[in-house]
Amino acid sequence: MTVAEVVPAPELALAVEDISAVEHAIVPTLRFRVRVDAGGREVRSLALNVQLRIDATRRSYEPGDEKRLLELFGPRERWGQTLRNLLWTQAAITVPFFAGGTHIELLVPATYDFEVVAAKYLNALEGGEVPLELLFSGTLFFSGPDGRLQAAPISWELEARASLPVSVWRQAIDVAFPGSAWLRLPRDAFDRLWSYRAARALPSWESTFDELLDGRE
Repeated sequence: MTVAEVVPAPELALAVEDISAVEHAIVPTLRFRVRVDAGGREVRSLALNVQLRIDATRRSYEPGDEKRLLELFGPRERWGQTLRNLLWTQAAITVPFFAGGTHIELLVPATYDFEVVAAKYLNALEGGEVPLELLFSGTLFFSGPDGRLQAAPISWELEARASLPVSVWRQAIDVAFPGSAWLRLPRDAFDRLWSYRAARALPSWESTFDELLDGRE
């Protein structure tokens, strides 16, 4: 009985070449154009899991940023202990057969839910770029010397770095929610707010908040 020869799996390298906002998206979405290089080898398919992290420690901050980032990191004099990387989101994608290299489009929801730490961070920035880390795991499928399908795991050590312009994130948000922001409230708080608006016959939520913030009776 012969033993089938086992060949090493192709070595992968990934690089983010571009980040853009998806037009006409129902929800805010970013498109990551990623180059996948298999070192000249053929790949039958890839099942990739992607963890997207914000490397907040690699960004420089302007005077005044601490006011908007106070909730996340505390006073600026404590940032040496509190400034840290932030988990943004996770995504999955299947890559079909390719030889040598290919490009994939990774679609990432750009949430505007301020209960999510990443959204709080991105909304607090006025401009510039945000350093990102993309960590990959999953399974790589390739052909052995006899044509049989072989599989190899992809560890989280496979990664790529990118820089997201804050303007691109805001563009993605504005595609779905032009000129708007979202605030999630507990049901009882919303009911109280609804009653307040109805009792005063206020024409909009904007006027309701204006009255509350201005302290008018």
